[in-house]
Amino acid sequence: MGRGIGSGGLDGSQPPFSGQPATHGVGGPERSASSGVPGVPAVPAVPAFADDDVDAVDAVDASKKLSVKQSRGFGYYASFLRDGFASRGESGALFPFVIISITYLLFTITDGAVRMIVLLHAYNNGFSAMDVAVMFSFYELAGVVTNLAAGLLGARWGIKTTLISGLTVQLVAFGMLFGWQESWTKVESIVYVTVSQTLSGVAKDLTKLGGKTVTKLVTPEGRNSRLFKLVSLITGFKNSLKGAGYFMGAALVSVNYYLSLGVLCGFIVAAYPFAIFGLSNELGRARKENVKFSQLFKNKYNINVLSLSRVFLFGSRDLWFEVPLPFFLRDPASGIGWSRTLTGAFLAIFIIVYGQVQSWTPQLVLRPLRQSPPDKYAAFWWCGSLSVPTAILGGLLLGTGVFGVGSSSAGAITSLTVLLYTFCVLFAVNSAIHSYLIVRYAEGDKVAMQVGVYYASNALGRMMGTLLSGVLYTYVGGTIVDGFGACLFASTAVSLISMTVDWFLREDQRGATLWGPFNRCLCLPVLPECDDAGEAGVADADGNTPKNSDTV
Repeated sequence: MGRGIGSGGLDGSQPPFSGQPATHGVGGPERSASSGVPGVPAVPAVPAFADDDVDAVDAVDASKKLSVKQSRGFGYYASFLRDGFASRGESGALFPFVIISITYLLFTITDGAVRMIVLLHAYNNGFSAMDVAVMFSFYELAGVVTNLAAGLLGARWGIKTTLISGLTVQLVAFGMLFGWQESWTKVESIVYVTVSQTLSGVAKDLTKLGGKTVTKLVTPEGRNSRLFKLVSLITGFKNSLKGAGYFMGAALVSVNYYLSLGVLCGFIVAAYPFAIFGLSNELGRARKENVKFSQLFKNKYNINVLSLSRVFLFGSRDLWFEVPLPFFLRDPASGIGWSRTLTGAFLAIFIIVYGQVQSWTPQLVLRPLRQSPPDKYAAFWWCGSLSVPTAILGGLLLGTGVFGVGSSSAGAITSLTVLLYTFCVLFAVNSAIHSYLIVRYAEGDKVAMQVGVYYASNALGRMMGTLLSGVLYTYVGGTIVDGFGACLFASTAVSLISMTVDWFLREDQRGATLWGPFNRCLCLPVLPECDDAGEAGVADADGNTPKNSDTV
């Protein structure tokens, strides 16, 4: 029998990817199963011959198709690639993942770059941290509204529509930035740039929806370990490229403001063909067409709790990262006084490290600690760890002479780098755990809508952190050292709030306990009365849990 992406075969009698051989041989009847997900290719039955034979047959088929379609346009090549993926069984379902990932990652480079271009150009023109915080806060506010609307539109019209819309809106936003004039008054500039940044916020979250939801759509039910790896991979590489965008934006704006914007437009244009020709219009649509706005707020309990925790999780980072940190690094009064390029490099490396740690969290962090796939208690303890580096650095800023005019730049740079990069690693693990949990809790045909609600909370947390950071950095204390220290202590408090909210998640895996993450790390039994880890719902060596423990 063929094997699909749904909860079983055509008649539900065989679980997906069970490893059972097909019932026909090379010359047998050709049968395939529907994927069960709109827009995801059906996965054909796997004939009972060796992998090498499959490769040989596929190579012949591919060469025939290519010879026929050599003179065709891009759409035919996209169709050829899609057919080629589908002919390889399970990998056919991954074609949308590949296409959306390419588009999403190209977009992400521009998203990181434009932040640095606007921030450093504003700093050079005498704008304060509060001014820039206002510009960026509307970027985040747009994300709140867009995530809600994108989730609804994605469920109604499909991911392809939201992806192309996001690319188009980003081009409009870049076009506006070409019109920013240095001769304008500060108020005129703030209003104009804020509108442009609002459009960029809309574009980012329209595009991000596809990158986040396609992982759920191409993962069979019950394959939580694989889902965790896919989510971490796409999110991690997205953040690494965003970090590359930070550095690229800082380097380009140091050469010429208009040149930097032109390069970003080129990246968006390069992403268009993948979105237009590589995706089905049905991908991500809900099975029921009458999706209503009111349904956005009728989510499962765990989705609502996790969304609230996400508000505070990302607020804890943006209370010091987005605006105060680059201003602090640039200002000689901090004891550092770096150039635009060095400042951009510090932020870029932070984002790249964050992205890479996030990508490898399942394999290099949680699996060695026997916490993969994670449960609510892993989320709880990892979130609490975020408060440690910010509390220490805040104490150094406000209680010692490590920072400020006349201080040793070596001491200031060392303590800032070690503690903030420690936060970076811990935050990456937290983000990977949250990103996995939300797609695990989401319902298959409502995943676009429910992930949209979740990331609206994400944007709300960033907006809260950005605005509050501008106020604290600008108005608390008599120096920027006092202001930056206040931002870090506020971040510590918000991390602890996120940790507290995680406690209220309803854990569905049997055997999960408060001390479970530590017990598994120390190889202690979580449920000593159970001889079989599978009976207790505990992850096996590969990070898989029994299917009956996956119901949420």
